[in-house]
Amino acid sequence: MIALFKRLLRNPGSLVGLILLAVVLAVAVLGPLFYPNSPWRMVQRPFLAPFTIPGFPFGTDALGRDIAAGLVHGSRVSLLVGLVSTLAALAIGVPLGAAAGYAGGKIDDALMRFTEFFQTIPSFALAIVLVAILQPSIVSIVVAIALVSWPPVARLVRGEVLSLRSREYVQAAIVTGHGNGWIIWREILPNTLSPVIVLASLMVATAILLESSLSFLGLGDPNLMSWGYMVGAGRTVIRQAWWLTVFPGLAILLTVLALNLLGEGLNDALNPRLAREGR
Repeated sequence: MIALFKRLLRNPGSLVGLILLAVVLAVAVLGPLFYPNSPWRMVQRPFLAPFTIPGFPFGTDALGRDIAAGLVHGSRVSLLVGLVSTLAALAIGVPLGAAAGYAGGKIDDALMRFTEFFQTIPSFALAIVLVAILQPSIVSIVVAIALVSWPPVARLVRGEVLSLRSREYVQAAIVTGHGNGWIIWREILPNTLSPVIVLASLMVATAILLESSLSFLGLGDPNLMSWGYMVGAGRTVIRQAWWLTVFPGLAILLTVLALNLLGEGLNDALNPRLAREGR
């Protein structure tokens, strides 16, 4: 773990990603201490420009709500949705991919056809339909994003398991009488962690973008402030009050950029060939 962290720090891109992500996490965790009130609360006159009155660094929106408070509380929603939906997608995709890769034959074909069925439908369109059916809420958003995100995980794990199931240590476990579940869980899946971790970091970024897009279209949780909602609410007055969309848009951009940079850094750090070369 220490060696992995050192390799990450040697990569300029991953270092920038770690710093940006640390800032976003700090805002999400510590921000409510500075903005304890509801972000829906009207606190000043509408369309207050940024940096004109102390205490309102990013101005106010059309209803006099503090943009800074919205950014702080929105960071918690975006990160929560990104992390939980990614974990849910992994919980679906990893077992299905492992079962398909290890069993092979008709089971593999059936599970891959099931996976391809989800991949034939555009993920964003499917997410919109699912949220509309389930009614917009934080739970329905997480469920929708998880259901459209798991197929790449299943295909990745299946490919890794196919390449590992014929290795000597797997054959030795079979000869010694261990069950299939034990072999998959103890011998195969630990050796698939590296690519799965890299994919998961990118999936969190994609989930944040999906949540922001759904909120932008008015399909977000009406009880929670989110960055996508803020961008959508300010788009009609972008010429009059540019800060309503620019600041939450920058927050989305920097968070997604940080996760992508971290994902690329993890890919380099966990790549055995690059690690041997000392990169």
